[in-house]
Amino acid sequence: MIAPESNRPDAPDRDAADGDRPDQPVTTLRGATVDVDLRLVARVVVAISLVTLVVLAVIFLVAGLHTNSQINRLRQDGVPVSVKVTNCAGLLGGTGSQNAGYVCTGTYLVDGTRYVQTIPGTAVLYPTGSTLQGVVVPSDPKLLSTRAQVNAQHASARVLLLPAILILVAVAWGGVLLGLRRRRSARSAGTPPGEAR
Repeated sequence: MIAPESNRPDAPDRDAADGDRPDQPVTTLRGATVDVDLRLVARVVVAISLVTLVVLAVIFLVAGLHTNSQINRLRQDGVPVSVKVTNCAGLLGGTGSQNAGYVCTGTYLVDGTRYVQTIPGTAVLYPTGSTLQGVVVPSDPKLLSTRAQVNAQHASARVLLLPAILILVAVAWGGVLLGLRRRRSARSAGTPPGEAR
């Protein structure tokens, strides 16, 4: 017995319909192809990296110069004050099970005005109500430090080291990339790299 012929058209062979043509995209997303220009992506990543290095260098430079300025002002213009400890709290470090020091708050008077500030450099747990020797700048009474910390700190040019390294890395990286780009454009123009202008 012979099977009857079907009137339905044959379903196209999937592999034959898609084919293995190299001009067809491998994947589609709801009919849209994904086309990525890797050179453009690389340029954007490099540009963002260079800008990030420069921004970080500027931030570290400003922070370092500000710290040096505060140290100099406390050492040159600072006046002694008595700071009464109002509160101390422990700082947790690492895994949260070890004490990493303390942060204390205190009150002090400058020209009849009472100020409440965090006392920097307090690594010891001071009892509430105890008195510490502090130093403030009369023109900026919120700039407070302990006498021991003022004596131990000095303005340093080392704060310029990290920003300088970041700037040098950015300039060197930018120079290398510029050289590679010139060489590539000279090669595509047919000019020997040594003669490119």
